[in-house]
Amino acid sequence: MLLAEVARVSREVAGTPARSEKIALLAALFAAAPADEAALVVSYLAGRLPQGRPGVGWRALSAQSAAAAEATLTVRAVDGAVTALAGVAGAGAQGERRRILAELLGAATEQEQRFLRSLLSGEVRQGALDAVALAAVAEAAGVAQTGLRRAVMLGGSLPEVAGAVLAGGAEALGGFVLRVGRPVQPMLANTAKSVAEALAALGPCAVEEKLDGIRVQVHRDGDVVGVYTRSLDEITDRLPEVVELARSLPGDRFVLDGEVIGLGADGRPVPFQEVASRVGSRTDVAAARLALPLTPFFFDLLAVEGEALPDLPVRERYAALAALVPEGARVRRLVAEDPVAAGADAAAFWSAALARGHEGVMVKGLDSLYAAGRRGKHWLKVKPVHTLDLVVLAVERGHGRRTGLLSNLHLGARAADGTHVMLGKTFKGLTDELLRWQTARLGELAVEDDGHTVRVRPELVVEIAYDGLQRSPRYPGGVALRFARVVRYRPDKSAAEADTLEHVLAQGVGTAAAGAAGEDAAD
Repeated sequence: MLLAEVARVSREVAGTPARSEKIALLAALFAAAPADEAALVVSYLAGRLPQGRPGVGWRALSAQSAAAAEATLTVRAVDGAVTALAGVAGAGAQGERRRILAELLGAATEQEQRFLRSLLSGEVRQGALDAVALAAVAEAAGVAQTGLRRAVMLGGSLPEVAGAVLAGGAEALGGFVLRVGRPVQPMLANTAKSVAEALAALGPCAVEEKLDGIRVQVHRDGDVVGVYTRSLDEITDRLPEVVELARSLPGDRFVLDGEVIGLGADGRPVPFQEVASRVGSRTDVAAARLALPLTPFFFDLLAVEGEALPDLPVRERYAALAALVPEGARVRRLVAEDPVAAGADAAAFWSAALARGHEGVMVKGLDSLYAAGRRGKHWLKVKPVHTLDLVVLAVERGHGRRTGLLSNLHLGARAADGTHVMLGKTFKGLTDELLRWQTARLGELAVEDDGHTVRVRPELVVEIAYDGLQRSPRYPGGVALRFARVVRYRPDKSAAEADTLEHVLAQGVGTAAAGAAGEDAAD
C-alpha cells in the first residue's frame, strides 16, 4: 500500500469532528490494506511506530527536503527506513540517521512528508488513537468491539491483533488468550473521595494498602521468569530480587500482579523517585541492588499451573494467591464482607496504611473480575489528597535562580479525540534535582522553542496534587487547577494512561473565580 493513501486518510480523519465518520474512514482503509501490511497501517493511523522512537530530533525533522513529484513510497519502505533509523548506533550515528531520514523524506511527496514528520515526532493529531482505531478495526473485520478489545488486552498491541483479525476474521480472536510469558495489560482503578464512599459503592470488598512503587507483572514458566512493567516493558534483568522470589514459590507456571517498593532501615517505604531510578538503571544492577534493595508485594494472581484466572472473582483469585505466595510477600488487606459493619475497621486500616508511609488504600469488589487494561468501577483508589496524572505539553524557561532551567510546566488532560486539553501551569513542588532532570528530559522531547516556551511531544506523565478545580475561560476545557504542585514524575505510565478531561470534570468544580491565586503558577 502506498503511504499516500495512509496520509490522505489521516488528513480526512483530522478534518472531521464526528467520531462515526473517523471510524468509517479508517475502517475503509483498514479493509483495503493488504493482509501483511494491515498491522503497519493500523499502527501508523493510531499515531505510533512499531519500533518506538527512532532517535530523530525535531531539528533533523524540521530540515527542508525536496519532495517527490509523485507518490511511489510504500508503507513497507517506510517501515524498513524506520527500522534502519532505530538500529543506528555508535560513532557517526547522528550523521547516518540524517542520511536515512533525508533519503526517506526525499522519496515522499509534500503531503507524505507532513505525515512522516508528524509520525516520527509522535505528533499525529487526527484523533485516531487506539479507541477510534479499535472501533474501525472491528468494523472493517466484522467483529464485536468487546471481543476485539479483550484480545488486545490479553494479546498485546492493537496492530498485532488487528493484523490477525483483518486476515482471519472473528476466529482469529480465539488465538489471543492469557499465556504465561506474554504480559497482559493490567487492570486499573478509578478514584473514590473516601473509604466510606468506596465501601458504599462496592458492597462486599477487600481494602488493601496502596503501595507507592512500580507495578510489576511476574511470569514464571519453570525456571524462566519474566518481569514486566505496567507498560509491558520487560525489566527482568533489573530486578534480580523479584526473580529470586518467583523461583522460590512452589508453583511452576503462574502470573502474578503486584508492586515493587524500597524499604528504608526503619521499614518505611522510600520515595517513589528512588524506586523509579533504581528500576530505570540498566548498568551495574548488583551495585544498585546493594544501594537500594527492592521488595515485591503481590495482590493478584492471573494464572496458575496453566489455568487462566481473570474471569474468576477477586475472592477466588486471592485464595489462589494466598496458597502460592507467603503472607510476607502479599499486600496487607482487610476483608469487608459487610461494608456497613466493617466501616470503623476500614477507616482504621486506612489510617494505619498512611501511618506506615503508604499512599492510601485500594478498595476492590470481592465479586469483581480482572478487567485487563480497563479502569473499571470495581477497583477504587483512595488517597488523602486530590491527584491527577497529567501530560506535560510545554515548559517555560526559568529566570532568577532558575535561569538556564526548564521550569514552569504546561499541564494537559486527554481529550476524547486524542488531543490534550490544557488545565494550567505549575512550577511548585520541584526540587533542584527534579528541575535538572526535567530540563534534560524535556529537552529531549522538544519540538518547538520560541526562546521562552518550549513545546514538547506529549509523552511525559507527571502526578499533580491540587486543591480543587475552578471555572476558567482561559483554557479550552473551561476549568483550571487550583494550587497545583508536582508530586512526582511517572515514567512507569504512558501518555495514553494519563487522566482524561472527562475524569477531571467528574471531580467537580468549585466556585472560586477565574484568575484567583493558584490558577496558574508562574516564575
